[in-house]
Amino acid sequence: MIDRATVEKILDATEIVDVISDFVTLRRRGANYIACCPFHNEKTPSFSVSPSKGIFKCFGCGKAGSAVTFVMEHEQMTYPEALKYLARKYGIEVHEQEESAEDTADRLKRESMIAVSEFASKFYADALFNTAEGHSVGLSYFRQKRGFSDETIRKFGLGWSPSGRTFAGEPAAATLPRTALQNGYKAEYLLSTGLCYEHGGELVDKFRERVIFPIHSLSGRVIAFGGRTLREDKTVAKYLNSPESDIYHKSRSLYGIYFAKSAIAREQKCYLVEGYTDVISMHQAGIENVTASSGTSLTTDQIRLIKRFTNNVTVLYDGDAAGIKASLRGINMLLEEGMIIKVVLLPDGEDPDSFARSHTRQEILDFLSEHETDFIEFKYDLLSSTIERDPIRKAELIRDIIDTIAVIPDQIARSVYIEQCAQRLGMKEDVLFAEVARVRRKRIESGQFEQRRREEAAARRAAAEDAVRAADGEDIGSDYSGQGVYGGQEYGAVRGNAAAVSPSLAEAAMSPVPMLDPVERELVYYLLKFGEYSLTFDENRTYGAEAPVLRITVAEYISAHLQDDGLTLQNPLYRKIFQMYFDLRGQLLEEDSSEAGRDPEVLQDRILRRFVNCQDPQVSVAVVDITEAKYVLNVKEYLKSQIPERNTIDKNVPKAVVVYQLKSLEYQYSQLMAQLGRMQGGTAGGGQNPGMAAPDAGQDAVSAEESEPQQIMQRLKTLLQVKNLLVKELNRVS
Repeated sequence: MIDRATVEKILDATEIVDVISDFVTLRRRGANYIACCPFHNEKTPSFSVSPSKGIFKCFGCGKAGSAVTFVMEHEQMTYPEALKYLARKYGIEVHEQEESAEDTADRLKRESMIAVSEFASKFYADALFNTAEGHSVGLSYFRQKRGFSDETIRKFGLGWSPSGRTFAGEPAAATLPRTALQNGYKAEYLLSTGLCYEHGGELVDKFRERVIFPIHSLSGRVIAFGGRTLREDKTVAKYLNSPESDIYHKSRSLYGIYFAKSAIAREQKCYLVEGYTDVISMHQAGIENVTASSGTSLTTDQIRLIKRFTNNVTVLYDGDAAGIKASLRGINMLLEEGMIIKVVLLPDGEDPDSFARSHTRQEILDFLSEHETDFIEFKYDLLSSTIERDPIRKAELIRDIIDTIAVIPDQIARSVYIEQCAQRLGMKEDVLFAEVARVRRKRIESGQFEQRRREEAAARRAAAEDAVRAADGEDIGSDYSGQGVYGGQEYGAVRGNAAAVSPSLAEAAMSPVPMLDPVERELVYYLLKFGEYSLTFDENRTYGAEAPVLRITVAEYISAHLQDDGLTLQNPLYRKIFQMYFDLRGQLLEEDSSEAGRDPEVLQDRILRRFVNCQDPQVSVAVVDITEAKYVLNVKEYLKSQIPERNTIDKNVPKAVVVYQLKSLEYQYSQLMAQLGRMQGGTAGGGQNPGMAAPDAGQDAVSAEESEPQQIMQRLKTLLQVKNLLVKELNRVS
């Protein structure tokens, strides 16, 4: 164990912004820093770092704590491992005390897998340069065939796995299994990392007689390998990759991300390519903000990895039409995550590898800049080339493009795309607006966004459970600062001198907006009163249908619409209640998943009781205040009250959601007008606080990035178009 004095020295030296900036791109906001949370999937920044308090807090998933906690969570390290990581970062010598057998076993399990992977990487690199076979076969391939310099080869740790046979009269080079075992590495770790397999009672190198591409984690540790055969035998797999393991998850890894992350953050752009050699050749040419999905379909976790550093992705295609069409789904996923996507089609016969090898850095940059195309425009050009004069094929193309636009979360971006597509397709904007809105409603109402919400709720529950265990005195191996599941007391200083999260941090990140407060309160009201009841509608999306085609609960409907439009309740108390609702719902269903326990009326009552009896008096008082019956003020209201409110939610809930969307849009509009007025030396905007965060930080109307009057006028125009669409929707549901 690390002695207390060393722990204090490490904590004193640690700068939380410096630590987190190694993994996440932080943006200053006032005295604090914000970013999209690396622990859950979000489109708007809710992750806040306070350098003065030395803490981070995500207001989306609830993760919170110190720099040590962050390293533990992000890198999946134990408490001692995280301290050692920080000690290495700040050049502090670690003095350790004797640790228990259990602690040793837990630490060695992951450390041994990392250690054997690091050993294998060095072994392969040494075999490349210092064996006859590696030098003649592997090194000549990298130098002559791929054009890699020795500096590039060493930078990426490229290697060769010996065959174990004699070569050109030279004795057989030692193999990885034999060398690793001789150096004290255990067979179980050679097997668990996928470096070796057993055959006839002996260990065999999985990658033997292949050139080796080590795969690094975000922090630069070797976690896996890719191996390419140089044989022409068609029966032999061209590439082999490490299997999934405790230290390697393919869906969460990107080749070259460790070498590219600084350049991606600096350039605010990521070039996405397909293979190992594409990345390496681009790096060698001086284009370092490049990463690859390694030939696999892009995953949500890989997209999140890129999004930590930039929202701008340019995909490089080599001209293979079949390959391009197969990758379109992955591009749609990027758009759905709120990324800004460009596409570059390389000249015929070129791929990123060959193009980078035959051009200078400036030539590459000039070509990419000149040929970057917006993805939707690129998709239209790609697919329209096959429709000619066929009206059916053209209709299919239009529907395909509408489906793509519909996944974009930013409503302003959607509106701009609709305007452009209407011009390209020769259609009326209103028709496209209506179709996109219909597709989005269908996706929401069919529950396509429910899974994402469940994942976020699970993350919050996990954080809350850790807090409860910590409060009970259980050592969870971290400095934890967070909130209990009922939003009650804060648990700080669980270990060491970790500071409890201050409410002022939350207030700095989000504050009530007067014009939004009443509509936010109404949404919370419907959630608390009728969240588990179903809305019904027919195939024309007419709510309250007698013979419903689809059903969706009020809670799912409200959550999906807000999440899909990137809207977040600005009142911290309402937002807290909103998040707690889904946490409580999940807990109650886990406690009783029977048919009776899932009954809407029973479940709604149980949720409300938990709220009323929650440990946080602010929450319980607010819930009672929001849900209690009010006095009837006039005859009209009295007559309306005679109709059971349950019978009116099919109309009132969709209406409340649209009203909230309209109010949020009006707020953004007022902020833009205020900004425009300040630029013109006036006071346009009606006195709104210019420093106040907009409902969607991703659509921040007062951001410095949009300071040009022409850009602001364009956004104002787009907001008016969206407003017209929302007004039509309000008329439809009223």
